[in-house]
Amino acid sequence: MFDRPRKTFARFLTSTRAAASSAPEGRPHNLFEAAAVYVSARAEDDQDRIDEAAGWVSPEALSFGVSELACRAVVALARERDESPRTVARALLGLPAA
Repeated sequence: MFDRPRKTFARFLTSTRAAASSAPEGRPHNLFEAAAVYVSARAEDDQDRIDEAAGWVSPEALSFGVSELACRAVVALARERDESPRTVARALLGLPAA
C-alpha cells in the first residue's frame, strides 16, 4: 500500500542529485529529455534507465512530457501513413477502427 508513495518520495529526494550529476555540461535535464529517455527505456524494458529518467523531473512534469511525446509521435506517424491521428492512435493501442 505504501510502496508507490515511498518510491515517489525517493525519486523526489534523488532528483536534484541525478539532474546535477548526469546532465550534459552540468545543466539540469528538461522534461522532454526525461520523457524521451523514459519512453525509450520503457520500450526496451530497461528498469535502471526508467528509474533514472523518472528522477530527473517531477512526476507531473514527466507525465506532461510523455503525453507531449505521444501526441507528436502519433501526428508524425499519421502523416507518414497518410491517415488521421485518431486512426493511428487506435491502431497503436489495438482498438477497432471507430
